[in-house]
Amino acid sequence: MAWAGADNSEFWALEPDKFGEFWARSVLDKLKEITAKVSLGKKSSTLLGVDISSTSVKVLQLSPAGNKYRVENYVIRSLPANAVVEKNISDVEAVGEALAAAISILKPSQKEAAVAVAGSAVITKTIEMNASLSDSEMENQIVVEADQYIPYPLDEVSIDFERQGLSDRNPELVEVLLAACRRENVESRVEALDLGGITARVVDIEAYAIERVYELLAEQIGTDDDQTVAIIDIGSMTTTLNVILQGKTIYTREQMFGGNTLSEEVQRRFGLTALEAENGMKRGGLPDEYEFEILGPFKENVVQQVSQTLQFFFSSSHYNEVDHILLAGGVAAIEGLAHLCQESLSTPVSVANPFAGMVIGSKVSKEALANDAPALLLACGLAMRGEF
Repeated sequence: MAWAGADNSEFWALEPDKFGEFWARSVLDKLKEITAKVSLGKKSSTLLGVDISSTSVKVLQLSPAGNKYRVENYVIRSLPANAVVEKNISDVEAVGEALAAAISILKPSQKEAAVAVAGSAVITKTIEMNASLSDSEMENQIVVEADQYIPYPLDEVSIDFERQGLSDRNPELVEVLLAACRRENVESRVEALDLGGITARVVDIEAYAIERVYELLAEQIGTDDDQTVAIIDIGSMTTTLNVILQGKTIYTREQMFGGNTLSEEVQRRFGLTALEAENGMKRGGLPDEYEFEILGPFKENVVQQVSQTLQFFFSSSHYNEVDHILLAGGVAAIEGLAHLCQESLSTPVSVANPFAGMVIGSKVSKEALANDAPALLLACGLAMRGEF
C-alpha cells in the first residue's frame, strides 16, 4: 500500500520489505477483519497488476526471466459507462464482472494482485512521536490521536503509517508519516477484485506504481538523477501528470481531459457505436476526413493540454522546464503525437514503453503489446510489486 496527497504534497510509498500490517480505521475488531482479507505489503512470489480506469480494467502478469521481467500475458476489458466515475468505483459488480472475464482469458497461476487508488483520494501528514515507542505502541497511540490529523470521520477512512528519520529538532522524537484514504475507495477495489476471482494483496497509490515502473523507463531514455522527467498519462477521461526527480515524485496533478473526446467525435461524425469507433481508430478503415478533420485537430488539442499541464507545475514550483517528457495512456499510441509535442514544446518527448527491455511470452502478440504498452504503465508498476 502507498498513499499520496493532492497537488505538490509529499508522496509516500511503503517499500515491500518495510511494510507493516494494513489497518483500516474504525474499531480494532474491524481492522483485523479487513487485514485478514487484504495483507497489504507482504511480499509475494508474483502479483497480478490490476489497473481499474474509467473505461476499462487491465490485468497484467509478469514473471522473472533472469535479471529481467517476462510479460506472460495481459488482458484489457472494457467497462460499462459510469462503472467508474472520476476514479471512484460506482458499480462494483460491473467491475467485478469485467475482472472475472479478464481472468478467465488470462488463466493466471497467481490469483493475488496489486491494485491502486488515485493520489487525489489520499492525504498525508508528517507528525512527531516518541522514538522509543514500538510499532504496536505507535499504532495504538495513532488510533487514539488520529482525529487530530485526519479531516474525516475516523470510521470512514483507512490509515497506515511509516517511521521516517529522527526529528532534527529533538533526537528523542521520530518523524512518522501518516496516510489516509476514504475506506470506501479501498474496500470497493478489494470487493471488485474478490468478485473477479482474485485477491487484493496490495493496495498501492498510482503515483508510486508509476515511480516503480519509471526505473525501467529511465534506462530507456538515458536520463540521470538530476533531470526532471514529466510522465503525462492521457487516459480516456483523465490526464495525470507525475514529475519525477531522482526517482521520486515531486509533483502530481490530475485534470479532466482524455481520448474520449476523440472517440465521441468519431461516433458523432460517422454514426458509429463506441466499439466501432474504437476499432476504426485502432485498425483503420474510417473515412478519409478522419485524419485531417478530426485526428489532426485532436492532436493539436493534446499538445495544448500537455503544455497547460506543465504550466501548472511551473507556476507552483521553482522549475521552469523539464528535461524529458514521457507520454503514456491510450492516447500516447497515436502515431506522430510524440513528434508533434516535441516540436511544439522544444523538449525531448518519448512514448512510454515499460516492456521494451522485457522478454515477451509466447501468449503475447508483440504488435498488440507495442500498441497497448503506454496504457499499461500503471498495471506494470503494480505487477512489479511482486518479489521476483
